Amino acid sequence: MLYLKNLHYHPAASTTPILKNINLELAPQQMGLIIGRSGSGKTTLLEILAGLAECSKGEICWRDQKLTSEHLQQLGGLVFQFPERHFCGATILEELRLGHPEIRPEQISSALEEVGLQDLLLSTSPHALSGGQQRRLALAVQLIRQPHLLMLDEPTAGLDWSMRKQLVNLLAKLKNHWSLLVVTHDSSDLLPIADKCWTLNKGNLECRI
Repeated sequence: MLYLKNLHYHPAASTTPILKNINLELAPQQMGLIIGRSGSGKTTLLEILAGLAECSKGEICWRDQKLTSEHLQQLGGLVFQFPERHFCGATILEELRLGHPEIRPEQISSALEEVGLQDLLLSTSPHALSGGQQRRLALAVQLIRQPHLLMLDEPTAGLDWSMRKQLVNLLAKLKNHWSLLVVTHDSSDLLPIADKCWTLNKGNLECRI
């Protein structure tokens, strides 16, 4: 179970807090959906949960353990908005092995099968894939790390309706094994598979379901 308790984020360069008194609970094998406009603090919240930024005050706990930024980097896997822009490997294999030179072939096969890319040649360039396949590869990159919490920032952005549908179906399958936390400004495709839903507006989080 993920707990956020009275989480605040107020960087020194900002005159007002970006996140205010955030409280959230998310159980294993649940998908949480946070809906908010651009600038509402959605991405900042994910960056804090991924250990890329530190909250000003409050607690982040997994089960009964209070987490530091180092713990959070191990706990969660973050798929950024438009993750294909961040691909560094010349091939699918290189992309999956970045930071994991010791990874075994069966781990690679398992991650690709989990996201439905098991039939692709490992020598294929990530940039030769379709938009939907690139999002799936970005998910596989995070699954290699075996996170407890999988986080996605605007996962359907820029995809056509058929690719969005495929990605939503994949997320519905993945939540059988992982806790998912998804942030978006457009909830139409994702709301039907969400177990919990919140709105984030000007740094304030309110529960919807």
